[in-house]
Amino acid sequence: MHHESVVFSVFLIFSGAALVATLALFARQALIVGYIVLGAVVGPWGLQWVNDAKLIQDIAHVGIIFLLFLLGLNLYPQKLIQLLRQTTLITLVTSVIFAALGWGVAVTFGYSSIDGIIVGIAAMFSSTIISLKLLPTTVLHHRHTGEVIISVLLLQDFIAILALLAIQILHRGDVPTQDMVLLVVSLPVLIATVLIVERYVLLPLFRRFDKIQEYIFLLVVGWCLGVAQLASSLGLSYEIGAFIGGVAIARNPISRFIAESLKPIRDFFLVMFFFALGAGLDMQVVGQVLVPASLLALLVLLIKPITFKFMLMKVSETEKLGWETGWRLGQLSEFSLLIGFMALEVGLIVNETAYLIHVATLLTFIGSSYLIVLRYPTPIGVSERLRRD
Repeated sequence: MHHESVVFSVFLIFSGAALVATLALFARQALIVGYIVLGAVVGPWGLQWVNDAKLIQDIAHVGIIFLLFLLGLNLYPQKLIQLLRQTTLITLVTSVIFAALGWGVAVTFGYSSIDGIIVGIAAMFSSTIISLKLLPTTVLHHRHTGEVIISVLLLQDFIAILALLAIQILHRGDVPTQDMVLLVVSLPVLIATVLIVERYVLLPLFRRFDKIQEYIFLLVVGWCLGVAQLASSLGLSYEIGAFIGGVAIARNPISRFIAESLKPIRDFFLVMFFFALGAGLDMQVVGQVLVPASLLALLVLLIKPITFKFMLMKVSETEKLGWETGWRLGQLSEFSLLIGFMALEVGLIVNETAYLIHVATLLTFIGSSYLIVLRYPTPIGVSERLRRD
């Protein structure tokens, strides 16, 4: 992609997003759906006005990193440990149920056992982006519902890393001992490194130059992306690194200023993320997998909320909290897309299976967005009564 085409692509994405967002607001529809549709219309498989959807998606990944960093900024380490203890059993049990659901749909439609396993793994996870982007700040940081959702998503992220390793094991046919050892030691190494640098480097710089807002902004962006890159180098995900980087400075009073400063950057990249999802759709292949993908999406939208509600009530949470948590986590995940893409790259599944995961994920994104926006308070609520930032 040439320089001028990058500028033209960004122009199309954001001018088009402004147009579809305006139409969506007048039509009382969810904005996220408009961004996905826009990508499908002007992307490589539509009008071909934007041809390099992969580049756009790589750039958009930065938005997910900032989203997890902002999440960490508002969560103290002691609170995080307490939450993870409460939701570990819930996350493990629900993951098994959702994996069985995905496997069952794939096998029913004649996919191979390996294809069914990959679809099952992809069905285990809920979307961090959908769940947190549609969660008002007051719920995210000050209510128990937000805390439960965050802890479940974090545990799912850890399971997703293990799932990606499992895909490598299935591909190689043996257990990569070096990778296993690296995975076990990398998280403690990352946390220790982050805490040491935060205490002896970052905090002194904050104290000395906290009046210079431009410098603080640059320092924090560098910290976020630096820790994310370190995590990736250690075999973890960029998202986990960014989250740990945010948690490390959450106790500093300056974290509130940082959170407000980074919100526009996060939203900029997330618009590109949803655009890229739509732009990656080849409509011919979509037609081949539309029936099984639609069935999987429908079952996910129905069964995930019920399962989460049942499990949360089993651990003494209220029915109201169970339903809200279930609906907000009732979709597939961006990790589902990553798992399908990686499994396709290493030759475990065929292209049709990867598209089954892709289409089902997008359908759950759209369906879940509607269900949440119409039912619960969100920053992009279709009515004044439900609009909360």
